[in-house]
Amino acid sequence: MKIAMIGSGYVGLVSGVCFADFGHRVVCVDKEASKIEALKRGVMPIYEPGLEDLVANNVRENRLSFTTDIAEGVRGADAVFIGVGTPSRRGDGHADLTYVYAAAREIAAVMDGYTVVVTKSTVPVGTGDEVERIIRETRPDAEFAVVSNPEFLREGAAIADFKRPDRIVVGTTDPRAREVMTEVYRPLFLNQPPILFTERRTSEIIKYAANAFLALKITFINEIADLCEAVGGNVQEVARGIGLDNRIGSKFLHAGPGYGGSCFPKDTRALAKSAQDAGTPLRIVETVIDVNERRKIAMADKVIKACGGSVSGKTIALLGLTFKPNTDDMREAPSLAIVAALEAAGATVRAYDPEGMEHARALMPNVVYCADAYECCEGADALAIVTEWDAFRALDLDRIKRMLKTATIVDLRNIYRADDMRRRGFSYTSVGR
Repeated sequence: MKIAMIGSGYVGLVSGVCFADFGHRVVCVDKEASKIEALKRGVMPIYEPGLEDLVANNVRENRLSFTTDIAEGVRGADAVFIGVGTPSRRGDGHADLTYVYAAAREIAAVMDGYTVVVTKSTVPVGTGDEVERIIRETRPDAEFAVVSNPEFLREGAAIADFKRPDRIVVGTTDPRAREVMTEVYRPLFLNQPPILFTERRTSEIIKYAANAFLALKITFINEIADLCEAVGGNVQEVARGIGLDNRIGSKFLHAGPGYGGSCFPKDTRALAKSAQDAGTPLRIVETVIDVNERRKIAMADKVIKACGGSVSGKTIALLGLTFKPNTDDMREAPSLAIVAALEAAGATVRAYDPEGMEHARALMPNVVYCADAYECCEGADALAIVTEWDAFRALDLDRIKRMLKTATIVDLRNIYRADDMRRRGFSYTSVGR
């Protein structure tokens, strides 16, 4: 099959290269000429483990190509996926669908023959209806169907998630579109993931509901962590105790500095806004959003408290800036709020992240960026671990202790054992323990 992927960002690029790896012929389209030229040279616009090699392999096999010409991608395509960005709209938190609707108009202008237009971008309920209206208005003579097919990819594990999904959700009641989508995902049949066919609006809600529920789990365990600190419990043991219940499950029950990234913050806001517009406010989701934002600031307060109540004139070393490991994504990362609060309190911040520093420099220009974890700690008054990269899990703690002015570590990801750290002579603060 020929597949066009409109948008070569995180969702579009990962989805496109995985479809190509299944054996489909995929054309990735993006308006940003510099991005397309870089992709043609094998330079990735994002960091995702395994992506660079997968792109190179499929380009070499002539299954994957890149272009700025939407007509080149769309003409003759069996399915055209819209994988453009849907950022939060300034002012009200609703998803900005400008790029989605623009893509729909451009697709309509150049598509030929029966075409399945698939919204892969995360969009509010009812977006597919508007995409269909736009295409119908632009090309009254066109034969097409608009389908919802949300992605459920975790940054840092996106390729494995795409190839071995928990489920595939397809929103369409059009029999012909259903046949096309079944053929698109036929290579996955050996892995036997359930394909859930629903109405289009139901599919759109599924994506937002899934992300909101996971954000809720993270926020819930973070509040339980606060309770554990107050009364002398251990949040990791609590999480294990409740996670062994099959009705709850153990995933997304790791206490930390709050969620960030490209999905949970904007998707919870968009869902809350859609529900308000529909007259059915989601109070739980609204509370999750508020608690999570407060959480990030509270982590800076935890660092300040560990430093004796003031960081004025002090240097704080931060390990990890991205919102999670194995990505270079800085979008709404907890580190942004933590750094801003520490700098406002008079601290100088030194930082190291294995992949995120290039993006971080534009967002946090006053931070001193270091070559590695040890340079970061040199002469600092305290160390805060913000992102749980594997590279930080087995640090030479004796060396770290020698480099710090005071042996103070604030572990916001609970990487280390509290009893071991205190035995080594550190003033050690963790989350919920």
